Amino acid sequence: MPVHLRLGVNVDHVATVRNARGGATPDPVRAALMAIEAGADGITAHLREDRRHIHDDDMARLKQAISKPLNFEMAATEQMLDIAMRIKPHACCLVPEKRTERTTEGGLDVLGGHNHLKPFVTELKRAGIRVSMFIEPALEALEASVSLGAPVVELHTGAWCDALVHGESQRAAHEFERLRAAAARTLALKLECHAGHGLDFDSARTIAALPQVVELNIGHFLVGEAIFIGLAEAVRKMRAAMDEGRKNAA
Repeated sequence: MPVHLRLGVNVDHVATVRNARGGATPDPVRAALMAIEAGADGITAHLREDRRHIHDDDMARLKQAISKPLNFEMAATEQMLDIAMRIKPHACCLVPEKRTERTTEGGLDVLGGHNHLKPFVTELKRAGIRVSMFIEPALEALEASVSLGAPVVELHTGAWCDALVHGESQRAAHEFERLRAAAARTLALKLECHAGHGLDFDSARTIAALPQVVELNIGHFLVGEAIFIGLAEAVRKMRAAMDEGRKNAA
């Protein structure tokens, strides 16, 4: 029987809409509670250096309000480490971050950044926080994550999803094979395997068939769908798509 595939709902872009106008609404905490009621297994939020969407008090309120695990996406900086130590989320996912990017572009450089990243992984683990590395689906990135002591990796699905959106079937097939091979390798390396970035109903259904993947983190698409069908219905439809794909897991 395939392992239950967890859905982490990212509420960043609820905060983006709020910040566009100022004020307190729409509230990402309310969105998180609604997502959990609709079937989310956890909530993800990325506190960026420039605070373009999630704010510091959002993280504190999320930790206090939700009954499911909170996954704190963060850059490996002393400021973010201090905030994580204060809030004590269930998990921290270390991600690359550039001020000029619209969204996260590619996986973390776990090879070149090894010496910088190691103390962050160590401190977070010492505090009892599960650490994941947001990486490209490549063997060397998986092995570097093991070397860092991270128990979890999140495979960057962005290149695959981009190829699907643009109808580039050959590139999509190549990128999915990279994801499949990386996910398969995580078992031997004793890494818990997550995936995310750019997923929609169809791509989530497809990647759900990879049995090693135990969690998908999805945000922008769900918030976009919420404009048309409501957040709760978007989460329910995503949950159904994932469950449908999971039935095909070998």
